[in-house]
Amino acid sequence: MRKDILLIGAILFSAAIFIAGNGLLGTLIPVRAHIAGFSNLTIGVIGSAYFAGFVAGCFVGPRLLARAGHSRSFAVGAGLAAATTLLQSIFIGPLFWIVMRVGFGFAAASLYMAIESWLNERASNEKRGRIFAAYMTVNYASMIVGQMLFASNRPTSFTLFSLAAVFYALCLIPVSLTLLPQPQATAVPRLRPLRLYRISPVGVMGCVAVGLSNSAIWTLAPVFAQDHGLTRTWLAIFMSVLTLGGALIQLPLGRLSDRMDRRYVIAAICAASAVLGVLLYLFAGHGRAELLVLIGLFGITALPFYGLSVAHANDRIPRESFVEASATLLMLNALSSCFGPTLAAVVIDHFGTAALFLYTATIHSAMALFVIVRLRMRETLIGETRDRFEPMPQQGSQAGLGLDPRGPNEAAAAELFP
Repeated sequence: MRKDILLIGAILFSAAIFIAGNGLLGTLIPVRAHIAGFSNLTIGVIGSAYFAGFVAGCFVGPRLLARAGHSRSFAVGAGLAAATTLLQSIFIGPLFWIVMRVGFGFAAASLYMAIESWLNERASNEKRGRIFAAYMTVNYASMIVGQMLFASNRPTSFTLFSLAAVFYALCLIPVSLTLLPQPQATAVPRLRPLRLYRISPVGVMGCVAVGLSNSAIWTLAPVFAQDHGLTRTWLAIFMSVLTLGGALIQLPLGRLSDRMDRRYVIAAICAASAVLGVLLYLFAGHGRAELLVLIGLFGITALPFYGLSVAHANDRIPRESFVEASATLLMLNALSSCFGPTLAAVVIDHFGTAALFLYTATIHSAMALFVIVRLRMRETLIGETRDRFEPMPQQGSQAGLGLDPRGPNEAAAAELFP
């Protein structure tokens, strides 16, 4: 296995550099926009613009990969990411930033697709689980590193934008030096959300709810922290604690869900997230320690929600439909993420930035009630019909689906791109 990790080391290193830049930029942009006097609604639209660009990239990216190849597509994505980042530091204006974030979202989708295609190409049936675990570790660790780098300089300076752009430039180097062959391009899976909803209503609605809630958190939580007196160092710690909470609990919570009907676990974490959202609203001005404890607990309950929803849907589908179902859930999550930041911004415009967590509490409460209703309508799955939980990255592309160890034996070679 060590030899395999070394072979894909260049790809994982590029992924680490790119995701670290994302962690930094994701914290920097809302804070800088807030300092520049952008309205909460504008900041929300900027967040939605990123996800809109990402969705567009998920549709167009496979064609780009097929036409230009993975190395060139990766270079295009990295160049576009660096350029849009630097341009945001030069021209500070709402409309310009919205356009730049659409472009960056498109670039991010292309980069994720290229990275995950390479990893998928190297993932034989015996090694898929370990490669997937290595990729997940890189995902979370790099995100936290990037978030902590926010504390390295003032958000009003050119430096942090430049540092993020440097990351996007540097992520080109390991990929350019890799000796791995170009992955083969194959067909895009068919997306049938209504069919999947009939099979797994909780799985589908869970992915939609995650998109509406978590996209708002990633976009507006830095504004909330800034509004409640956290300096840049404590703001970086605040965002890192949120991410770390979700990273540490995913696997233990997932293994617990393997032993019972996952819907009970989904209902429980949604109810807990709703309670913690209300507590964050009520205790927002009571000091740093309370905020850090509450946001860490919130990360523990809210961030595993997507992985549990996907796992529940996979419990109810034939194994040969795994790639189609997972691609459908991924796209539903991305589409709903386009609306989350803007909807949350409307709420906080009326009730203050702490109402961000009332917004998420409303979504989590509605989801908990939906799950309880479904529990009364449909029997629990037991025995061989259940599948094992696997942690899911916070963001990724269809190309990463073949890495998931739960897929069919041929998933590593599943048809994903045209």
